[in-house]
Amino acid sequence: MDHVRIAEELVRDRFPAARAAFLAGSVLTYHRTRMSDLDIVVLLTGPPAPFRESLIHDGWPVELFVQTEADWRLFAERETAARRSPLLAMCAEGLLLTDADGLGAALQAESRERLAAGPPPASATEMEDRRYALTDTLDDLRGCTDPLERTYLVAHLLERASELALLTGGHWLGGGKWLSRRLAAADPELHGRLTTGAAAEMSGRTDEEGHFADVVNEVLKSAGGPRWAGYHRR
Repeated sequence: MDHVRIAEELVRDRFPAARAAFLAGSVLTYHRTRMSDLDIVVLLTGPPAPFRESLIHDGWPVELFVQTEADWRLFAERETAARRSPLLAMCAEGLLLTDADGLGAALQAESRERLAAGPPPASATEMEDRRYALTDTLDDLRGCTDPLERTYLVAHLLERASELALLTGGHWLGGGKWLSRRLAAADPELHGRLTTGAAAEMSGRTDEEGHFADVVNEVLKSAGGPRWAGYHRR
């Protein structure tokens, strides 16, 4: 639990008047690696909040997210509208390090409730736009003869197909490794076929079962089907 002790010491030394602080991120999970940092959310009453800072403390890489309660709510609303909220996740799933006046416990309960409720649904227009973009890129992949270009197309399709699958199911989005984790939690079978299919496609092993393009097309069908001819926007 050295990471917890280090985080507690950092908060105590730098923010002795903190209302609340959370330790979050991969360091608290089985996803932890030697490169995992300490993600720390700190709630203050006022300046110097809000700010974000990356630093090394006692040999540990640290990401500080320092906010007031008002800033916290602004960030949470902005992220929720985008259907991806690292802030809510950090406070819902993180370890409460300090809680001077009950704000920490209240925000953790609120974060858990909001995450469980799910993100706002995507509009019909956005879903159609996403279907069109995915259909168009999938056609590019099917016609691609350049292995280097194929790598970029597959990477793009993997990200966009994962997002479309999550939106279709009413799940939260994520970026980078968190996109992978969100889909793995929502639909582990689809996550496995998409990722293994993408790896096979990038390496040229397209004769394997579960062709990547077929799996992407399944995602499209679940969202309403491919969309290209007849698509129109002003």
